[in-house]
Amino acid sequence: MKKIALFAVVALTTSCITVTAQKLNKTSMKKVLFIVTSHDKLGNTGEKTGFWTEEFAAPYYELLDKGVVIDIATPLGGQPPIDPKSTDPSAATPDTKRFDSDTELLAKLKNTLKLVDINESDYDAVFYPGGHGPLWDLVNDKNSSALIEAFYTNNKPVAFVCHSPAVLKNVKVNGEFLVKGKKVTGFSNTEEAAVGLTDIVPFLLEDALQENGAIYSKVADWNPYAVVDGLLITGQNPASSKLVAEKLLNQLNSKK
Repeated sequence: MKKIALFAVVALTTSCITVTAQKLNKTSMKKVLFIVTSHDKLGNTGEKTGFWTEEFAAPYYELLDKGVVIDIATPLGGQPPIDPKSTDPSAATPDTKRFDSDTELLAKLKNTLKLVDINESDYDAVFYPGGHGPLWDLVNDKNSSALIEAFYTNNKPVAFVCHSPAVLKNVKVNGEFLVKGKKVTGFSNTEEAAVGLTDIVPFLLEDALQENGAIYSKVADWNPYAVVDGLLITGQNPASSKLVAEKLLNQLNSKK
């Protein structure tokens, strides 16, 4: 009887330790929401747009490889459009090549969640990849704006790169533009001119942020640059994608 009782105690103790470890692991595991455009038309040019592969892939793998759980959502749900120019061999990076052969991620992208179904409380942070698509849909998406406000007011990081800081254009917190008085960056006017789309995009990101009171800064075109102002993290261009993810990861790790 003593042996049976001892075995029962050991079994119960082991079970409790396992359950506790699982709870601790679940508690420490960070979860980030990626919000991606559903828009695929580049103004009235007849050309296609969408999200920029590098600006999705580099942050995705930077976070994934550090144990972060990632969900992907779009305004319409399902497969988000990829800007065809971002798949050109000249734009390839180790991360985009990994993306191209990542069957698990490609399948995940075909089944993105709908923004309307997303609850901020399920995540520790939100990240927006760029590409020109967000200038047309996410900028005016009320679900997107509400989520950004919810993340921010609940002390959770909000991160953007390249064109996606434009999504902040209509976001307000306590009646004021979120970017007012904040240090930010994003795709510059000179970079937009360099790709020949100044007269195609609905507005210039650099100008729009400044009009809403942001303290905008930039470095030379196409160089990596990211700015952190409290919970707000922004990157200037595709080359800044991994840098933004690193800064986001630092914030996540500081919130134990």
